[in-house]
Amino acid sequence: MADTESGAPPRILIVVAAVIAVALAVAVAIAGLTAGSVEDSSANETGPLPLVPVPAPQAGRPACGTLVDALPGELISAGETLARRELAKPAPEATAAWGGAEPVVLRCGLNQPPELTETSQLRVINGVQWLQVPGEGSATWFVVDRPVIVALTVPDSAGTGPLQQISDVVSANLEPAPPRT
Repeated sequence: MADTESGAPPRILIVVAAVIAVALAVAVAIAGLTAGSVEDSSANETGPLPLVPVPAPQAGRPACGTLVDALPGELISAGETLARRELAKPAPEATAAWGGAEPVVLRCGLNQPPELTETSQLRVINGVQWLQVPGEGSATWFVVDRPVIVALTVPDSAGTGPLQQISDVVSANLEPAPPRT
């Protein structure tokens, strides 16, 4: 339907076409931004993992080197396989991590946790004594019956697989010692 005097389409048709064009441009822009953020988050899950250094005065001990060298390339967590992550430089000594957005992190050579007392409730998993220290969104488990303190931080969403697997590695590579309270 053309305007009878000028031959141009009706004004309402031009307005509707302009609105559709703007809506399409906005949709494309949103899709581009969303796709970019998905790509960025997956890069954060597979690229080098930055870790904050924590005091680990015994990280250089041979026991920590032995343990870290024996750690597996993968952990099983809640039925999911978690690949070992590269750590961003400078990486803390005697540290390893597995998984994506919520990684499992092992640190060796830490100071004794202040939560470890004579009355602390310890859990024995595959022959290794652990002290659980709950956190926000994760828990840190401390191996307390070996010559060095080992910490394994596990997201709340993880199953018990990482604790069991790391217990086996600790048991096979570090001699038992009485917990120091």
